[in-house]
Amino acid sequence: MGLYLEDFEIDVAHRTRGRTIGEGDVSLFAGLVGDHNPLHVDEEFCRQSLFGGRVAHGPLILSTAIGLMSQLNWIDGTAMGLLGLSWKFDRPVKLGDTISARVTPLEARPSSKPDRGVLTLGFDVLNQRDEIVETGSIVLLMKRRPESAR
Repeated sequence: MGLYLEDFEIDVAHRTRGRTIGEGDVSLFAGLVGDHNPLHVDEEFCRQSLFGGRVAHGPLILSTAIGLMSQLNWIDGTAMGLLGLSWKFDRPVKLGDTISARVTPLEARPSSKPDRGVLTLGFDVLNQRDEIVETGSIVLLMKRRPESAR
């Protein structure tokens, strides 16, 4: 079971494990969402681009960062839903880059219903050189501890 709203330490960052972004990730994502832009799927085209090679879809990296955070076992069984998302794409991620995320609980507040609250998590997504490639935050509806256990 994941953490309840009250269990999060505000402003204490945690680093996820790394994950290398490969050909399969980009190809599967392109097929899943239908985004076959040549910047992602055509190496010859990309050699002439400002990136000098293929780059991963920005939303693929965003989704992967959230997946890496979920491996921290913070929200399994206690997240009730995604309420919001704010994201910025700072640098390209090329095939073969390894990303990880520095995730920081920014705010945890009760909602009008006693069994739930709202959690904001900040993200810095970093490549293997510790350069920030994406930043953002997500807002989650989270379970609170049962009143008898508070």
